[in-house]
Amino acid sequence: MTYTGQVSPGSAPAVRTLPALTITKLSVGGAWNNNAYLLRCRATGTQLLIDAAADAPELLALIGDGGLETVVTTHRHGDHWGALAEVVAATGAASVAHRDDAPELPVVSRTVAEGDVITVGEVSLEVIHLVGHTPGSIALLYQDPAGTPHLWTGDSLFPGGVGNTRGDRDAFRSLITDVETKLFARLPDDTWFYPGHGDDSTLGTERPSLPDWHARGW
Repeated sequence: MTYTGQVSPGSAPAVRTLPALTITKLSVGGAWNNNAYLLRCRATGTQLLIDAAADAPELLALIGDGGLETVVTTHRHGDHWGALAEVVAATGAASVAHRDDAPELPVVSRTVAEGDVITVGEVSLEVIHLVGHTPGSIALLYQDPAGTPHLWTGDSLFPGGVGNTRGDRDAFRSLITDVETKLFARLPDDTWFYPGHGDDSTLGTERPSLPDWHARGW
């Protein structure tokens, strides 16, 4: 089946198979409609989870017998780590987060910063620090040698705008600047991004709206 990235609570996961990586997207957390992403290196079978948001039994069923090496938390808001402690306890996975958000999480075994690399088997994910939604929000970039870049953005970038900064003008300016300079200015239009809630999009689809995002201030 063609991958669309459209999932909802209770629906089947959406699976995307790349030459080196399998991406499985699952909606958890009920009304919050949080996205959790299981990445599996096709060469080694190693697995990494992005945002153990909620519903630990469902996430553990998704992980299955393949085990889990790492959980990456994109930011410190509770709807993105509600199942973190239980998943880590059940799998022995390392828990990774940005050092500025790590103190707010229940379990962290490694902190990261801008430019660090997190591996899943033979696949490398680059850490991009995006300040604004929270001080330690991160995106993860996979530069697929076979083509399209893939980007997991947490709550920093969605179809239609950047993440909520709750009326804080300084936080908005920080976030829109980071998103514009670190993502849009650097990466091509076909870059596919996977947000913390809702549907996926591409940078090319969203790029024409950047002036509107600046003008409206959110």
